[in-house]
Amino acid sequence: MSLPHAILTALLEKPSSGLELTRRFDKSIGYFWSATHQQIYRELGKLEGDGLIRALPAEQPARGQKKSYEVLPAGRVELARWTAAAQDPKPLRDTLLLRLRAAAVVGTAGLAADLRRHLELHRRQLAEYEEIERRDFPPERNAPEDRLRHLVLRAGIDLETFWTQWLSHALAEFPEPPAGGATD
Repeated sequence: MSLPHAILTALLEKPSSGLELTRRFDKSIGYFWSATHQQIYRELGKLEGDGLIRALPAEQPARGQKKSYEVLPAGRVELARWTAAAQDPKPLRDTLLLRLRAAAVVGTAGLAADLRRHLELHRRQLAEYEEIERRDFPPERNAPEDRLRHLVLRAGIDLETFWTQWLSHALAEFPEPPAGGATD
């Protein structure tokens, strides 16, 4: 997914200002596609320059007033084109996995503690996703767009479940070495 398409998606769901988009990214899209405030504002300018979005007219002219944006027909066409296009999966790039591989040749000091820290972070994220699922996706919420949003959330739940299981297994296979002991 690219940032312009994430922004087009968010704006089609609800016209918003850059600040509102940043907040919405932190609460939804940001779970799987993050962007900084500066990146969002820079991309809004590009999308507007490309004729894919426009700033909504202000209700009252005011200096420094935040602009809200909406998607233009060309933006909807671009998002539909991108959505329908084939895309290959991206290779996994994970620093933790690379660090484990490196530990095999330089030693494992401190690695178990970081594995436990990662496990706790993934457990918390999994609990948050499961709470969102309980709150936002009751069985009667079954419209096609709800099912698609729920599928995205289920991907997050399944990924966090994988990581909690894998990290638990890694910690069982890789106990902390004794203090002062060998690290390889």
